[in-house]
Amino acid sequence: MSEDALPALRADFEREAGRSLSLPIAGGIVWTIAGIAAMFLPQQIATYVLLFGSGAIFPIGLAVAKLLGENPIANNNPLSRLMGLCVLMVNLLWALHLTLLFEDASYFPLSLGIGLGLHWVVFSWIIGHSVGTIHAVLRTLLATALWWLLPVHPISAVALGVVIAYSYSIFTLSRRPLTQLVPSKI
Repeated sequence: MSEDALPALRADFEREAGRSLSLPIAGGIVWTIAGIAAMFLPQQIATYVLLFGSGAIFPIGLAVAKLLGENPIANNNPLSRLMGLCVLMVNLLWALHLTLLFEDASYFPLSLGIGLGLHWVVFSWIIGHSVGTIHAVLRTLLATALWWLLPVHPISAVALGVVIAYSYSIFTLSRRPLTQLVPSKI
């Protein structure tokens, strides 16, 4: 790979994905709903709201992407394929999430809150910006701290941490300069 290939791949990635706001917006919506629902519903029902809500993030994100003119999945760019593999990697953690759900559901929101955010580190490298690394670290620290500090409302506690991380990321992604001006060489 030539020295200027990576900037060209990043520019191509951003031409398709745009500011990459759609999936964080969808995640923020789902985690907000789950956090609020957990304040009013019995814990078991709120846990299932989170379970099924987390499965709705991707389709909601695709709908938001259409509205924003983003295309987060239809790209033959190797960086898009890498991101897809990272999403697969994160989804392999469902073996752990479901085990916790059925063995000790009190850990499920923490596991999900941290696990579903790990791919942000690779996204950060792909776009050449620290937003994803900061998101993953902030999300992990806040979700864990709030889970310990608010043990009576574990879903709402983790959701608050996750939504704060999403809010930071949405704000940062919406304001960062894109590399789209770099001519594509792929």
